[in-house]
Amino acid sequence: MNIIELLGFGKGKTPAPRDCKKCGAHISGEELAENLMICPECGTYMRMGAMERIALVADKGSFKELDKDLGNANPIDFPGYKEKLKDAKKQSGISEAVVCGTCEIGSCPCAIFVMDSNFMMGSMGTIVGEKITRLFETATKQRLPVVGFTTSGGARMQEGIFSLMQMAKVSGAAKKHSDSGNLYVTVLTDPTTGGVTASFAMQGDIIIAEPNALVGFAGARVIQQTTGEKLPEGFQRAEFLMEHGFVDVIEDRRRLKFTLTNILKVHAYGRKRAKSS
Repeated sequence: MNIIELLGFGKGKTPAPRDCKKCGAHISGEELAENLMICPECGTYMRMGAMERIALVADKGSFKELDKDLGNANPIDFPGYKEKLKDAKKQSGISEAVVCGTCEIGSCPCAIFVMDSNFMMGSMGTIVGEKITRLFETATKQRLPVVGFTTSGGARMQEGIFSLMQMAKVSGAAKKHSDSGNLYVTVLTDPTTGGVTASFAMQGDIIIAEPNALVGFAGARVIQQTTGEKLPEGFQRAEFLMEHGFVDVIEDRRRLKFTLTNILKVHAYGRKRAKSS
């Protein structure tokens, strides 16, 4: 099976051609799929959808989605929000900004959640928080490790304080999962910002990032205007965070399944020993 089929792009369903934002190269849809959405000219990483990422790392046929039909919420009756959600569903092909489920990665069972920037920039609303919380609870009951792919513009303003409450809610579920002796691996993708960064994105036992991913809480421009100081070169990029101890590994997308498999195998071995001792 070639990589186009692996990522679920059938004939005529390859990504739309696009120009690389860094080098300006015009890249066909077939080239994008074959290169895992990485520019073949300069190596710039382009964003992937949730289902593409799942296809990239999950063993074929192993993914089972959970809470797919969990309905959207409009807790503060924000004007025009229902229409915006409807448009986001149509544009992204998914029901919310995160896809959750169980799968196997390199024959290792795990729970997985993948945020998708195609749905309202991966913003975190009440349903996003509920789905990820439920996933952690399922993983805790089944003693499964959790692999989480984060990408987000932060809390969803159309849901006000209810969106911000998801930070504590998901963090609490992640803590209970950890207290039960389970592994949580996060993969930070571009961009991971706002309340997601300030909570569950940085709670992983092992934190992986894609090259040059933007990771931060407030925007660099806001920080610079507030502090009145010029920020260091590469501030809030994955490489800067790794130098300062916030990220454990920066991994090439083409090696990500291999790396996750090795991490999960080590964890599964330790879990079996703990049970037998």
